[in-house]
Amino acid sequence: MVRYPRYKRPLDLIIILLAHVIPPFPIIWTLIWVIVPISIWLEDKGPIFYTQTRIGKNGKLFKIYKFRTMIVNAEQFGPVWAGKSDTRITKVGKILRFTALDELPQILNILKNDMSFVGPRAERPELHEQFTNSITDFDQRLLIKPGLTGTAQLNGPYDLEPRQKLKYDLEYINNINFKQDMYIIFKSILNTLLAKWDKPTKERAK
Repeated sequence: MVRYPRYKRPLDLIIILLAHVIPPFPIIWTLIWVIVPISIWLEDKGPIFYTQTRIGKNGKLFKIYKFRTMIVNAEQFGPVWAGKSDTRITKVGKILRFTALDELPQILNILKNDMSFVGPRAERPELHEQFTNSITDFDQRLLIKPGLTGTAQLNGPYDLEPRQKLKYDLEYINNINFKQDMYIIFKSILNTLLAKWDKPTKERAK
């Protein structure tokens, strides 16, 4: 049985607080929250935000918030596993995914206590059920809260194969600790600043 660390919630709230009061972060956040929505709207005059039902800790369902990166009604025929070459991704969406800025609205999910800064990526209930039926221990990802970032996101591309994603997630869950969380958060911030998302750590080391 995995015990959810007590430091997680206080750490999440402290990071959010510090990121919005320590200069120059308030100015950076303001610019992002202005420029990104305007860019999304100007491309196709569609919705700025995207919400979707995801499955979290202990199977709890919640609405996740993101900046929209796909064309309007991209999933009108049902959920589809999205790849980095997905033709449904808009021009602005490609930039947002490359920098991971599309994930920024999930800070609201962290404030609502549905998510943490670090953890497995929150999956759609339909896909979670599909993967659970075909991949041993896939449901173990629900032992902790899903995260804005995590080891799977750092070490693999956006469309990382589910079995490999599970491997990284279980490694994190079974060795969860404060030092590792801080490292993942630092690397994630660095990836965003240097636009190095979707470039696996092992590949960058070559």
